[in-house]
Amino acid sequence: MKKATGAFFFFMATLVMWAVSVFFEILFNKRIELLPLLYGFSFYQFANWVCRKFISRDPLLVNTCVSLLHSSITSTSVMLILVKQLLSNGLDELFEHSQLVKATWPWAYSALCISCGYFAYDQLDMLLYGLYSGWIPSILLHHFILLGCFTLALYRNVTINYLILTLICELHSIFLHVRKVRRMAGIRDAKSKSVKIEWFFNISTFLFARFLSHVLITVKLVKDASKFEKDLFKAFRREINRHNIHQS
Repeated sequence: MKKATGAFFFFMATLVMWAVSVFFEILFNKRIELLPLLYGFSFYQFANWVCRKFISRDPLLVNTCVSLLHSSITSTSVMLILVKQLLSNGLDELFEHSQLVKATWPWAYSALCISCGYFAYDQLDMLLYGLYSGWIPSILLHHFILLGCFTLALYRNVTINYLILTLICELHSIFLHVRKVRRMAGIRDAKSKSVKIEWFFNISTFLFARFLSHVLITVKLVKDASKFEKDLFKAFRREINRHNIHQS
């Protein structure tokens, strides 16, 4: 582990606070539906141990291999969830506002929990092995924001389906990690057939899974902005009413 910095202490502290919050919700508030979050963290930590024991002890390579595993599992599960919903309810209902905000597709909650567990594992692994750089490491900040957004959504059980849609980008991440592993293995011949095929899938999935999907999600959010205002107001009113009942 490299010398601890201010970034290390800050992001480690926020990760510990996150873990305490999750355990509190599960143990004291009996939120057993959050257990897949712990399963996800444990599974990817175990995968890390397997890679370290049987593939390499290089922390960066191990981290990349586990990230590749996560991207493969997550993108597959997300596509299966979407295909199932598309076949069951059709395209119009799939992207209807109330479905994306208030409803939860089958397996979507657990899939989001498992991915949230992965981000916690990855944050810890990067902190322990110093797989970051800079005063404000972008990768740690990225994980910090994701953990905050995903966990709050899981606690409140809202916008689960919206967040599942954002995970479509993991399809592109597969080929980003494949490229990284390939280069770390010393395979850098840009003229080789395998590298050309990899670049084809890298560019194709970037356009579809990362660029196009996020553009469509943004357009949908902008289009439904007024509906979110109503949803938020209703949620705020419920919270106020609940507070008044407890006070009386």
